[in-house]
Amino acid sequence: MAGLINIGLTGILGHQTALNTTGNNITNANTPGYSRQEVLFETQPAQRTGAGSIGSGVNVADVRRLANEYLTQQIREDSSLAGEQEALNSELTRLDNLLGGESTGLSDALNNFFAALQNAAEDPTSLPQRHMVISEGQQVVNRFQGLNEELIQQRESVKTQMQQGAKDANSLLKSIADLNLAISESPGLAQGKMPNDLLDQRDEKLKQLSELVSIKVTEVEGSQVNVSLSNGLALVVGNNAATFGTGENAEDPTRLEFTLKAGDRTLVVDDQITGGKLGGLRRFEKEGLQSAFEDLGRVALALSSAINHQHEIGMDLEGDLGGLFFNDINDMAAQSSRVVANGNNQSPQNTQLAVEITDAAALEGGTWTLQFGNSGSYELIDDATGETVKQGRLPDTPLAEINMPGFNIRYESGDINAGDKFLIQPSRNAAANMGMEIRREEDVALASPIKSLTGENKGTGIISQGTMLNVRSPATNALLPGFTQQRDLANGPLTVSFEEKSPPDPNVWLVLRVEDKDGNALVNKELDPSLKGQEIPVFSDDFGAGDSYQGYQFKISGEPEPGDSFTIDFNAGGVSDNRNAQFLAALGTANTMNSGSQSFAEGYAGLVEDVGVKTRQSQLDLEAGKTLLEQSTNQRESMSGVNLDEEAGKLIQFQAAYNASAKVISVGQDLFNTLLQSFR
Repeated sequence: MAGLINIGLTGILGHQTALNTTGNNITNANTPGYSRQEVLFETQPAQRTGAGSIGSGVNVADVRRLANEYLTQQIREDSSLAGEQEALNSELTRLDNLLGGESTGLSDALNNFFAALQNAAEDPTSLPQRHMVISEGQQVVNRFQGLNEELIQQRESVKTQMQQGAKDANSLLKSIADLNLAISESPGLAQGKMPNDLLDQRDEKLKQLSELVSIKVTEVEGSQVNVSLSNGLALVVGNNAATFGTGENAEDPTRLEFTLKAGDRTLVVDDQITGGKLGGLRRFEKEGLQSAFEDLGRVALALSSAINHQHEIGMDLEGDLGGLFFNDINDMAAQSSRVVANGNNQSPQNTQLAVEITDAAALEGGTWTLQFGNSGSYELIDDATGETVKQGRLPDTPLAEINMPGFNIRYESGDINAGDKFLIQPSRNAAANMGMEIRREEDVALASPIKSLTGENKGTGIISQGTMLNVRSPATNALLPGFTQQRDLANGPLTVSFEEKSPPDPNVWLVLRVEDKDGNALVNKELDPSLKGQEIPVFSDDFGAGDSYQGYQFKISGEPEPGDSFTIDFNAGGVSDNRNAQFLAALGTANTMNSGSQSFAEGYAGLVEDVGVKTRQSQLDLEAGKTLLEQSTNQRESMSGVNLDEEAGKLIQFQAAYNASAKVISVGQDLFNTLLQSFR
């Protein structure tokens, strides 16, 4: 009878454990990271008797945690992918809404500015129309600066998220290390009795860490895990955790870089931060935000350069040459701001470099790293591709230059040390630096400063009203000899005349001669007979052609006769002239960007389109990442998740077994009492 009671007792105790485990499963059905547990029963050793082996009850061999390491690792990988895409898509969507919005974008401001110029061309003497040109120009500046400020705010938001992400990762790393220690010290571990709840907690912490950054997890002795970055750099070893940090990037102070401190050693791990939220933020910073700064700056440079050039070669309401409309894109402060010295450069760190924009239309977006070697040797590396685009030796003399499409890098002074690096960013700050130079309505240069007059000619020759090329020397930026700050041509009026060659020559139609006011010949060229009826340029368009380049161009059409003449002079009193206004307005649709293939509006639209394409792609990637995570989560739940219906069934099953075991004890007790009664 005693054996029967013991058998019933083992059943009660065993099924009580099963009931407790099932109840624990039910109550943790919604606990994140919880893995379903089940009781494993085994038969106790039988007793040998003359009649054979008789069972002695049941024993609880283990409370098993139902988890699959492969599925757990898959969830971590999918969590890293989804976390990266979610962060990237969130920031790209914000950027896309900023650049493409009607009220926040640049398109309306550009359209209104060129519309104001077109209206001014219809009535060039109207002060209200001129005021509108200045007002809309200021609105363009405000939009550029406003967009740049919004980009800066988003950059600072990304940096804040990076800093908080590093703190969150450190908290998780410490928790994982502490759980490693607790698991290794868990009672019964040597006998294979696993601390299931601690293992669940650690897996959940690892999952949360993978949402921040891509990691590798390796199980080691004592049921501990080692955690590392994707390149193998250790984050957790046993119960020791490394610490993430953030600091100012040595190459670009506007960016943050990630560091990792383990013991007394601190490493820069910026390039190893991939996947997860932190990896997504790094991708956005590099693929979205940086290019937005650069391309917005390119539009600002192209617009300022083109408008300034056309405005300078015009004439204002007071008869003076037009000055700058927007501020000078190549003032010394702007040139210096395009170069950032690496914080790790050698002492004395006194190297002075400058970047001059030579052709805004040919300027490409991007940044470059200028790295010096021994004896002034250098490499110019494209940061986007990592390729060396130019190399050579820079003479240790002031004004030495490195020429690139659209810009020059100029060495001015200071010591050049081997290993020194400089970040070259021709366009990144251009939108922030843009400003208005013109203030008065009278200073808006809507007229052309040149005009032509026709004498009493016999032929059918007609001279154009002239096109301005430049009033400043492309080499020195000084006024060309033909111009002064006064309201005249320094060497004008000029006389354009046609003569027969003496002696006559059948291979020469006429001789074109241009003389200044003192009778000095500026042009003296023989015209081929094939030019009859063709349009004939009066001057050279090449600055290097000497006196035959005047900074403006006139053309003769028709067939002039010998003795015919024309006069070229300053357009004094031509306040009603609107030729320069028309040229300024035409810049709105002219292809002045990307080597003459795009207008300003198209250049900005290209930026918006590029961000839009990246946003759409990131949205598709996010949806795919979420689908993969959902699939792996469902697979894990099918094995490790709690099914309440199933657990309810087990609850009934174990309750019945518990009651039956209690009945066994009751029967044993009744038998024992009957036996005792038989001896009374």
